[in-house]
Amino acid sequence: MSNMQFSDEFDFENRILDTSEIPEDTAESDNPLRPKNLDEYIGQDKAKENLRVFIEAAKIRGETLDHVLLYGPPGLGKTTLAGIIANELGVSVRITSGPAIEKPGDLAALLTNLNEGDVLFIDEIHRLSRAVEEILYPSMEDFAIDIITGKGQMAASYHLPLPHFTLVAATTRAGQLTAPLRDRFGVVLRLELYTPQELAQIVMRSAGILGIKIDDDGALEIASRSRGTPRIANRMLKRVRDFAQVMSDGVITVDTARTALDRLEIDELGLDRNDRRMLEAIIKFYNGGPVGVETLAAAIGEEAVTIEDVYEPYLLQIGFLSRTPRGRCITAEACRHLGYDFPKGAINAMPTQPNLLDSQDSQ
Repeated sequence: MSNMQFSDEFDFENRILDTSEIPEDTAESDNPLRPKNLDEYIGQDKAKENLRVFIEAAKIRGETLDHVLLYGPPGLGKTTLAGIIANELGVSVRITSGPAIEKPGDLAALLTNLNEGDVLFIDEIHRLSRAVEEILYPSMEDFAIDIITGKGQMAASYHLPLPHFTLVAATTRAGQLTAPLRDRFGVVLRLELYTPQELAQIVMRSAGILGIKIDDDGALEIASRSRGTPRIANRMLKRVRDFAQVMSDGVITVDTARTALDRLEIDELGLDRNDRRMLEAIIKFYNGGPVGVETLAAAIGEEAVTIEDVYEPYLLQIGFLSRTPRGRCITAEACRHLGYDFPKGAINAMPTQPNLLDSQDSQ
């Protein structure tokens, strides 16, 4: 058991287990680790095979593919899948995000510059403003937009037809989408967390692309600590490569991977120092809970939103934390993993599994 200081500063931007994309993940030109077609895409078999059928049917009919909504936790390949859809259809893809489209005119400019059949990918679509969303409705349904310019007597309305296009939208919080927007997607696909075996295949593929020597057991060791997320697995692979080049002639073996990840303080379940620090604070300071998120944030020197969006989702998924009306509670399984006895008098709440429609939402 490491002796942790609960007042330690946390460098959010450098956290290996952060599921959000950082510049390092796309540092290489066009990110060569991204699969380019469905055959290269590993995992998500149900979603992938259904998508293959929808794409082939659209090509046979000579029509554009219905609008596609991809949802699930971050880092599972939603952006990659959008690029694959465009490649499989043989069309271009334009990429943007909900926060980047600030005004209806921004969306109009994007839509009018599309070619027939193109794919428009909007990441984090739940963050679109209401005004922009209103413009998107007729664009998706009628492939046209109505623009009003000027005010009062000088106001004029313009009806602009658009090329037929496919909107591919991604979100980590599908529960925040409005019903009118959600209902306009013909294809809705949920991406699940990956198994260690699937992640091991991804690690082996990425290692081959990056020219890293790795054995099967080494790949599985990295995969098993990657929280079911390919983005984290690829990031870990690059860090373990550094240790392998110094310690084992550039070859990632199971011993090298285990040593490297232990030194990075990532345990066999994918918990890092900050996860354990939060769980230990609940045990030591609050007798296992319940404790409010604001109180817990003050105790460990974090922002409440960081706890809700970064720490909690995975701890809830593996049953180490539970949410109750009175606050957060530790579970007996978490105590066993950390080497503590379950606190006497603590509420033995059943671990709650978050809804992955909005697994990042705060409650």
